[in-house]
Amino acid sequence: MKLRIRGNSVRLRLSQSDMTQIVDHGLVVDSVEFAPSEKLEYRLETVPSGEVRAAYQGNSISVLLPKATLEKWAHTSEVSIEGLTLLTNGGYLKILVEKDFTCLTSRDNEDEADLFPNPNKTN
Repeated sequence: MKLRIRGNSVRLRLSQSDMTQIVDHGLVVDSVEFAPSEKLEYRLETVPSGEVRAAYQGNSISVLLPKATLEKWAHTSEVSIEGLTLLTNGGYLKILVEKDFTCLTSRDNEDEADLFPNPNKTN
């Protein structure tokens, strides 16, 4: 799973094995370590109902997807799920969860073996 943060937006990109993990177990977790015992954990997890939302607690970012939304997305050609979390200052945090596709052009240092086939790729 890849994490991208820019301004008030959080984007997660899932590989095929990440998708299997979230569908089968309701949770995918990854992290980035900055120094010994200093890491940021990011999670995608299902919840029984509600809206797509995000939370931050301790050193962990959680993106929460309603189970029905995940099930529909996982078994269709839909590329992404979007959500907004209202902030206390009146602003919003934009949330985007996407299937991670292979690139259209080759990248030497990128392992794309577990990514979704790109629907725009021509043979």
